[in-house]
Amino acid sequence: MIPFLDLASLVATDRDELIQTFTRVFDSGRFVMGPELEAFEQEFAAYCGTKYAAGVGNGLDALYLALVALGIGHGDEVIVPAHTFVATWLAITRCGATPIAVEPDAYSCLVNAQAVAKKLSSRTRAVVAVHLYGSVTGIDDIKALCHQHGVPLIEDAAQAHGAASGGVRAGNFGIAGCFSFYPSKNLGAFGDGGAIVSNDLALIDSVRKLRNYGSKVRYQHEVEGINSRLDDIQAAFLRVRLRRLDAENRRRQAIARLYLAHLANIVGLQLPAVGDDGSHVWHLFVVQTPFRDALQKYLLAHGCETLIHYPSPVYRFAPFRMFSPPGESVSDRLAAQVLSLPMGAHLRDADVETVCRYIAAFFKEIA
Repeated sequence: MIPFLDLASLVATDRDELIQTFTRVFDSGRFVMGPELEAFEQEFAAYCGTKYAAGVGNGLDALYLALVALGIGHGDEVIVPAHTFVATWLAITRCGATPIAVEPDAYSCLVNAQAVAKKLSSRTRAVVAVHLYGSVTGIDDIKALCHQHGVPLIEDAAQAHGAASGGVRAGNFGIAGCFSFYPSKNLGAFGDGGAIVSNDLALIDSVRKLRNYGSKVRYQHEVEGINSRLDDIQAAFLRVRLRRLDAENRRRQAIARLYLAHLANIVGLQLPAVGDDGSHVWHLFVVQTPFRDALQKYLLAHGCETLIHYPSPVYRFAPFRMFSPPGESVSDRLAAQVLSLPMGAHLRDADVETVCRYIAAFFKEIA
């Protein structure tokens, strides 16, 4: 079996250091809001190229706290992609705002500035741009649009650790970059975790209060906050994993190049957009085909695991149906055709070539 993702083998290289790291934190007795979190925040901000970072409990909380820190709530509108993971929308509705869906480009699966511009209104309080699948293509144009209209830009960078445009890494284009450290991410923890990066000290100070019951000083609660703190043990593990992130992203890029070369010119299969400057970090390698379900079944029968990101636009889920457009949308068509192939630094070239061979065989059979 060629697994979609093999986390056990991925972290095996760091096993001894991770065990030593656990022992160090265990022996310190500092498990929450301690020195490991502070060190990771400094190191992750430096990696992203931002001035500040604040660790939080997960990626959803990162998005939610960024919105709350900007004062967004009931009566406000937040522009958001229709084709994304549900967490992007949940952060908006959780703070009482209204999500305004933007349809993606059918090729890149990302929204563009022209589509965002059509949704701007006097009630727009923020735009959330999602660096879907690890690509930041088009973010410069969206940044310029938001600046022109005086609307804050928030980056959902949960799939884009290390992705860049023009040498500028994800997290620097908006007022806040929101990351998830779910284990399957390019930079994954050993449980849930998240962070917000920013160059805006006021926003980071607000997030640091909000994540800790509204308090920066113990038992002094300045605002109504929540409990969403990145634990020191996860921060310590992430410090280890962060040192390998660039190397693992380069391996993902090499795997993507193999896929692109071996799958070129297959009729009925659309390959993903590569991006403008080769800085795509390939959290996912997503192809499109009208024969998606049959192809997925065929690959599984031949020992190749795949997943679907995502099988439905968010507005088709029960809590969000009030935001559904009439008729079929671009997001509906993507949901019926996208298929994520195995991707990760654990893959060997031979694994990628095997997956490609079976894909080619499938399309030859149905031709």
